[in-house]
Amino acid sequence: MSLLATNYLTPTGREEAWRFTPLKRMRGLHDGAAVIGDRASLISTHVLPAGVTFVRESLEPLAESDDVIIERVRGFSSNVAHLSITANTEVGQPIFLGRSKGALDTAELSRVRISLGNHATATVVIENTGDTVLAEDLEISLAPGSSLTFITLQEFESQSVYAARHHAVIDKDARYKSITVTVGGDVVRILPTVEFIAPGGSAELLGVYFATAGQFFEHRMHVDHAVPHAKSRVNFKGALSGRDAHTVWIGDVLIRAVAEGTDTYELNRNLLLSDGARADSVPNLEIETGEIVGAGHASTTGRFDDEQLFYLMSRGITLENARRLVVRGFFNEIVTEIGIELIQERLMDRIDGELAKAGA
Repeated sequence: MSLLATNYLTPTGREEAWRFTPLKRMRGLHDGAAVIGDRASLISTHVLPAGVTFVRESLEPLAESDDVIIERVRGFSSNVAHLSITANTEVGQPIFLGRSKGALDTAELSRVRISLGNHATATVVIENTGDTVLAEDLEISLAPGSSLTFITLQEFESQSVYAARHHAVIDKDARYKSITVTVGGDVVRILPTVEFIAPGGSAELLGVYFATAGQFFEHRMHVDHAVPHAKSRVNFKGALSGRDAHTVWIGDVLIRAVAEGTDTYELNRNLLLSDGARADSVPNLEIETGEIVGAGHASTTGRFDDEQLFYLMSRGITLENARRLVVRGFFNEIVTEIGIELIQERLMDRIDGELAKAGA
């Protein structure tokens, strides 16, 4: 099935939201040319604990979206893979979701919902692997007093295209922490977005990405402070190695006129490991009230610190191992936030492997 007959406005690349994205490599997800396969690949990979359910059901979207791919996903199906944690449930172990076999000759349009009841607490891990063409509308609903750590791992194979919006709706005194890792795929475009709907909520958006020759990774944040006394922190780190490796980080924070007492800061750091790589970093901060606790942003892009390399090599460490240690140290601050040792080791091993292949 093709989506050519729909009435969505097709991006041309001249729009602000699409000016960096290589549309010709999107495999028809953006313009409706993709042939849609009959698959729903997201599955639970472990036994679910008490108080947790994972079912497919018809659900209306939690929030509007102005992204054409997300609108295509919603127009295609109301069938949602819904992970629900009941009120007052404290899940001690991470909940794992993963992917069954994907495909490159057809695309999958996926809708996902993660919802936590009042004062529920959980950690959810989604592991994206294999070669696939996938567009995903993922919504997260946090009821008052709930707390979610959401870990999303893009460990795709080399031909995959993934376009997604990860949108969190945060109610009163709820806590949301997301960790986005992107280390695989041909084109990956993720929109991590946050909407505060009541005072007292907090959001922490963390991320790491490592792009090698020819890969394109885009992470486009938007945090909407539409209520008073909410807090947000954004911290993404990226490394690039190889010709035509390209990453894009956009950080948009909006503090509305009613959002007095807001406390927000966003940071993006990029490490260029070779010539021919490009990192675009654009932090944006729009403030409509002066009655805030604090607001700021920062962005840096640079190369290896020669002093660090010299220090390590002067102690008998080879140049190759010195580079590896510097990159590990660069990512360590965020990777350790995952808090699951097996995943942390796996990610670092993959980064080491990509470094070795790139000759960095």
